[in-house]
Amino acid sequence: MTETSTAPETTAIRTDLLIGGEWQQPAAGERMDVTDPATGEVIGEVAGATVADVDAAVAAARKAFDDGGWSRISGRERSRVLLRVAALIRERSEELAQAESPDVGKPIMFTRMIDVPTAADQFEYFASLAQHLDGAVRETPLPAFAFTRREPRGVVAAISPFNFPLILSSSKLAPALAAGNTVVHKPAPQTPLSALLMADILREAGVPAGVYNLVIGPGPELGDALVRHPDVDMVAFTGSTAVGRIVARTAGEHLKPVAAELGGNAANIVFADADLDKAIGAVINAFVFNTGQFCMAGPRLLVDRSLYETVVGILGNAVGGVPLGRPSDPGTVIGPVASRAQLERIEQMVQDAVAAGGTVVTGGHRVELDGGFYYAPTVIAGLDNDAVAVKEEVFGPVLTVQPFDTEEEAIRLANSTPYGLAAGVQTGSISRAHRVANRLEAGIIWVNGWAMLDPAVPFGGVKASGWGRESGPEALESFTRSKSVIVTIDPEDAA
Repeated sequence: MTETSTAPETTAIRTDLLIGGEWQQPAAGERMDVTDPATGEVIGEVAGATVADVDAAVAAARKAFDDGGWSRISGRERSRVLLRVAALIRERSEELAQAESPDVGKPIMFTRMIDVPTAADQFEYFASLAQHLDGAVRETPLPAFAFTRREPRGVVAAISPFNFPLILSSSKLAPALAAGNTVVHKPAPQTPLSALLMADILREAGVPAGVYNLVIGPGPELGDALVRHPDVDMVAFTGSTAVGRIVARTAGEHLKPVAAELGGNAANIVFADADLDKAIGAVINAFVFNTGQFCMAGPRLLVDRSLYETVVGILGNAVGGVPLGRPSDPGTVIGPVASRAQLERIEQMVQDAVAAGGTVVTGGHRVELDGGFYYAPTVIAGLDNDAVAVKEEVFGPVLTVQPFDTEEEAIRLANSTPYGLAAGVQTGSISRAHRVANRLEAGIIWVNGWAMLDPAVPFGGVKASGWGRESGPEALESFTRSKSVIVTIDPEDAA
């Protein structure tokens, strides 16, 4: 059993694969480095799985599902276990926060205040729903009693991304397990540490052997093996739209359902009647939170032309004052991006934006700090709607600003990209808020704020941002299938 130390002050984390309830070395004996984005230095190593390990994990999940020790027990029994998971997350909250921060480059303030509590909330919420997987009685003219049942789908492949490893893993695991499924979880290979801790927590809470299995390794190879595997019944995926298309196409060949939360490029609309102080706060939060590595970020700002110069000026003065620094500093709001490759991509997109006629109002450069992958929060004005930085997801702390003249034009610009995950409306008019929200093509709309989320509220996309929903009762429905039962009523029995 291999262990390694990760961030300072954290407990040693098991770094092997969890298959069938046991920690195991990968079949090929491969190990992968874990890098701290704040320094660019290797802070540990973890198991590197191969397709053989995926096969073993799926076999363990299939056996656990078919044995019925989780899938066929009552929802109330599953609820008790999931509540223990939530309690252990809270009990080990500092350990999880200290692992998540150097793994992603996320400021410790946010891992403590947002990531870890959200994961616990998700397990508590779906623990409550596990007790209410009700069907319905249907009235028919048939000489029969007709009703429906909600049943687990079977073995779920949960594939989670690098930007919110703990939250976006828990948003799949909690509803999948609450519904009675078994899971093979593949986190992003760049950010596996919180998944390893969660595997330990799930075992300690009493999740039976084989119900949760963890494999860590290269995304394309292991992801493809999971999606294609004949014993995987459903895929829950969060990632880029490009990879999501591959996942959907492959899953479609095997006629298995996919819940896909994909890329976003949300517009945040500031109308002339908005409370400008509050609107500016929402605008800045929308593009710097998690260093812009947030599929529901708001990197496109649309401003009423009467406020355009004022807003650009305010942003130019204010954005540079948002604290950027080491994730371990409790006052840091903006940390590094997650990898050198992502840093280089952001830098290239900003350079292309300038070449396309954009003006950098503030930022637009790397920040040298400890050898880490830092990029200054950047505001770009003067771009046309066909500029790449406007049309495509930057996935970094970059904001483009465009003016509009009418409400109709604002809606048209907001809906003009292929994405449809989130959008924002900053206005003092309740009528306008409803009117515009009704016409925006997005899965979640925030009015006079940004990024307010709760496990009870579903989120997910339309258009190129995916389909299916995470959180809320809608998520639990995704991880179940409906069965109709029609029981013939014998007239003699009725008599």
